[in-house]
Amino acid sequence: MDILQISLIMSAFLCSLVAGFLFAYAVVIMPGIKALNDRDFIRAFQVTDRVIQNNQPVFVLVWIGSVIALIIAAILGIWRLQGVDLLLLSAATIFYLLGVQLSTIIINLPLNNKLQTYKVDSMNEAELTSARSSFEPRWNASNVVRTLISACVSLLLIMLVFRL
Repeated sequence: MDILQISLIMSAFLCSLVAGFLFAYAVVIMPGIKALNDRDFIRAFQVTDRVIQNNQPVFVLVWIGSVIALIIAAILGIWRLQGVDLLLLSAATIFYLLGVQLSTIIINLPLNNKLQTYKVDSMNEAELTSARSSFEPRWNASNVVRTLISACVSLLLIMLVFRL
């Protein structure tokens, strides 16, 4: 096994963990807290997001590691792969960086950061409802897209690992 294969296996593994994380938010966490009233919804999201924003080490290792491993695999793949294999790796890299990482940076993180600024105990019901309605639909829609893209990227990488 060479360095390209190792980097592809690590990319597939780490991107799959990210896909699973996003999937858990899409099908368990957000539907679970959806039933809460506005104040409790915002508070629950703030608490879970704070764990991530406080640089939880395993999360950071997986999230940043997926990017690093995939970029290394892409760089090595440019020199070693051709045809369909290079196309699979290029597509996986572009989709992951743009569809998962960039969308996280430009959509989900700003929404998370805005939600973190709310002092829910001092907000009235109208303010809570407005805060939630400006957050939840857009965040959920973006997360579903990130989930689908990251799952597809994982599948592309797994297919590539088995082709080599």
